[in-house]
Amino acid sequence: MTTTNTHATYKLGGEVEINRLGYGAMQLTGPGVWGEVNDRDNAIEVLKAAVAAGVNFIDTAEAYGPKFNETLIADALHPYKKGLVIATKGGFGRTGPGGWIPNGDPAFIKENIEGSLKRLKVDTIDLWQLHRIDPQVPVEKTLAPVVEAVQAGKIRYVGLSEVSIEQVEEVEKILPIVSVQNLYNLGERRWEELIDYTYEKGMAFIPWYPLASGPDALAEMISSIAAKHKATVAQIALAWLLKRSSNILLIPGTSSLTHLTENMKAASIELTDEEFEQLGG
Repeated sequence: MTTTNTHATYKLGGEVEINRLGYGAMQLTGPGVWGEVNDRDNAIEVLKAAVAAGVNFIDTAEAYGPKFNETLIADALHPYKKGLVIATKGGFGRTGPGGWIPNGDPAFIKENIEGSLKRLKVDTIDLWQLHRIDPQVPVEKTLAPVVEAVQAGKIRYVGLSEVSIEQVEEVEKILPIVSVQNLYNLGERRWEELIDYTYEKGMAFIPWYPLASGPDALAEMISSIAAKHKATVAQIALAWLLKRSSNILLIPGTSSLTHLTENMKAASIELTDEEFEQLGG
């Protein structure tokens, strides 16, 4: 595994330049990612503050709420600032708080896409991601309405979530993929090969749950490095991800303005190669 120098921006699809430290909006929903967010005024303030702080990549999904999160983003930020990229996802059915079921039925996928366009108030979705591959439905059937939407100009780029290298290669026979969003952080490292693969292929890697600070065995080392940088443990966790590979885009989420400011400062923390290795690089 090799590290790269921290670059502040990344070109999504090789074309659209975005800041690597973005924002994930999942927390701006009710408990269990279900229903409307408790304090909507605060949520709108957080979204506006994120964009004001330089965030130009926001990640959401049809399943967050469901639907409420996309509507919230439009209410807070539309008309959108030039250059703001909003990524959404489809393909997850919701059964209630904490309930998630992959649904690759083409009719459901088409409904997700059309609904996201309306709720986000856009003519084109910048990045549409398949939330999960449904093992009950052939992936070419699931993606048929996605291919149609791309051809119709309703989707610009397509990404995948929680997939293996083999699955990425399978999907790429159907349509181009520009990003992969899998669980990865200091404590969850099983997708190392996939990160290197996406880097080589010019795809973005978007780790979800990026703020996890790793196993207890690393706690003392992280605290020591954080103290050297006058930073928080969460900031070091984000800085480590930024150093891991230059194709990593971060989407830490928070409903707190204080934590938002804290997270944004992680982009200015440059870990040394030694510090990176000490954290299990």
